[in-house]
Amino acid sequence: MAIPDYQSIMLPLMKYLGDGKEHHIREAITALVQRFGLTSEERKEILPSGLQFTFDNRVGWAKTYMKKAGLIESTKRGYLKITERGSKVLEDKPEDINIQFLKRFPEFIEFQAIKRGKEGKVEEIVEKELLTPEESIESAYHKLRQNLASELIQQVKNCSPSFFEKLVIDLLISMGYGGTRRDAGEAIGRSGDEGIDGIIKEDRLGLDIVYLQAKRWENPVSRPEIQKFAGALQGQKAKKGIFITTSAFTKDAKEYAEKIESKIVLIDGEKLAQFMIDHSIGVSQVASYTIKKVDNDYFNED
Repeated sequence: MAIPDYQSIMLPLMKYLGDGKEHHIREAITALVQRFGLTSEERKEILPSGLQFTFDNRVGWAKTYMKKAGLIESTKRGYLKITERGSKVLEDKPEDINIQFLKRFPEFIEFQAIKRGKEGKVEEIVEKELLTPEESIESAYHKLRQNLASELIQQVKNCSPSFFEKLVIDLLISMGYGGTRRDAGEAIGRSGDEGIDGIIKEDRLGLDIVYLQAKRWENPVSRPEIQKFAGALQGQKAKKGIFITTSAFTKDAKEYAEKIESKIVLIDGEKLAQFMIDHSIGVSQVASYTIKKVDNDYFNED
């Protein structure tokens, strides 16, 4: 089954704590993994940030919301216990516990009011999409990034051949290739077919070289183009190559690049735009948000 959303985790977590004993959060997570029958792949799924397992994050928010409603409490670091109020809730055998259910408790209403602040819409989005706050933020970030990537690649397609050459050099230098900018500029020349080609250093010391070809095309790059590129690698006595296009690669082209002995990295328009974003080429920072959490070690008095 799919990983349950954080609201679907609330009641099973409550039932697990229903024996009135203290339980460590890791024990609870293990029990819930078995309860929902998650596969090893689902258990290993992480948030886009790569900083936390998705299921752990959702259990954490189920715990947080029920704590705010006074149904469970933290007895000590990492340990949970059901409260008297929580036990009474379980006695009523609720069919479900979710955000709407928690709104019957004044402490949770107060928590929501503080959490919403003047904006007043954060929680509404979370309720509708069944995402945790981190997932909502990362989902919005992903959408913004995808829109930015689409705008970027369109700009690249509209730029002049000389500007495209400059863009590729700027990107490769920022990624650590090409030695100095002067070295890269001298090594890379225009091919005359809406593209550029050349030989660049793999590192600043020039211990190895990489053959480069970049095509500012609209149509997909097919297998014959990759075959010609592989031949050019041999002619330049190079074993590594980077083929960049503003369009895409056909399936045959990708399969051919994977089978040959030479190492050829294919960068399509989508990847090109993502690299530009990662290395701040053609983009500027509008805003930055830092997400913090309580440092439990700071409050450890032992």
